[in-house]
Parts: sequence; structure tokens; C-alpha cells
Amino acid sequence: MLKIRLRRRGATHAPFYRIVVSDSQKTPAASTVEQIGHYDPKKKPADVKIDRARVDYWVSKGAQLSPTVKSILKKQK
Repeated sequence: MLKIRLRRRGATHAPFYRIVVSDSQKTPAASTVEQIGHYDPKKKPADVKIDRARVDYWVSKGAQLSPTVKSILKKQK
């Protein structure tokens, strides 16, 4: 099954996340199917860029949203 989840990037104490579609059986650091956005919680306000069309496409194909990505999407509406 595919999951839409965060993938941590960035330096120590300076996290930056990519929102990716990946296989749920693999670790978040494993290869991804597609990168559909990014999230930077250190900026005020937090910098979020998500391709909603691609999220809707992957959800229609059966991908599940992680709880964190679901809350980020809810805040973006």
C-alpha cells in the first residue's frame, strides 16, 4: 500500500520535510514514488507547498494519508 507522508531532510536542529508518496512497507528514507510538496516548520508562519491535484490523484488510487500530513492539509484549507 502507498502512503503520503513526510520525509525529513535538513541539518540538525533545522528540519525540512518533503511530502512524498512511498511504499508503506519501506522506511521513510527509502526511495519514493513521487514528491508532491514540502513543509518547513521553522519559518513563521510555516512554509507549506502541496500539489493538491496530485494528493487527490494518489488518494483516488488508494494511497493513505499519514496523520501528520492529514493535519497539515486540514490547516491549509
